[in-house]
Amino acid sequence: MENKDIFPHIDHTLLRPTSTQAEIDKLCEEALKYNTASVCIPPCYVAYVRKTYKELKICTVIGFPLGYSASAVKCFEAQQAIKDGADEVDMVINICDVKNGRFDVIEAEIAAVKRSCGESVLKVIIETCYLTEDEKIKLCGAVTRAGADYIKTSTGFGTDGAKIEDIRLFKQHIGDNVKMKAAGGVKTKADLEMFLNEGCERIGTSSAVKLLLDGESNGGY
Repeated sequence: MENKDIFPHIDHTLLRPTSTQAEIDKLCEEALKYNTASVCIPPCYVAYVRKTYKELKICTVIGFPLGYSASAVKCFEAQQAIKDGADEVDMVINICDVKNGRFDVIEAEIAAVKRSCGESVLKVIIETCYLTEDEKIKLCGAVTRAGADYIKTSTGFGTDGAKIEDIRLFKQHIGDNVKMKAAGGVKTKADLEMFLNEGCERIGTSSAVKLLLDGESNGGY
């Protein structure tokens, strides 16, 4: 698979809490140069990037990275992000609700955030590293019924990142309207190709430029 065919599936990501404006500028300039699907950045930089890089597609995160803020807060975060100029929102579900079996609550929250997003894309991060197979399957149903656009494996801040087994499980249980995003721990070009060949529409990584051009990565997110 050629690099030019991979970059358009990359959410070029920088979510470190210490991220500087200079680092965000570098990320955006790389995204423009290599034609990535989007830049995925902290909410505090969305308005700046929209003003400075008008042609870029901007993704940001809400309820991130732990997911247990109130649903109303997540809805407000989504609305504010879109007002600031975000095109896409990646939300984290409440893992506490999963562990308490409250899948109806999770579905309602996703639906509420999707309403807050309107026509903008909503990706739902389920943080697979903390979940059983049964929980993952039930979340596939919740994400589908709630009307989200994507199911996403990981924040990149959990105990592990994307696994190909989870993508294969998603494919069996999500609806036709839901796409897949893998994130966290992608270390080689072969990893990128593997996830794309399994049907991922997006891959979230901070390392795509390095691993595609230099053939190596530290696996960071």
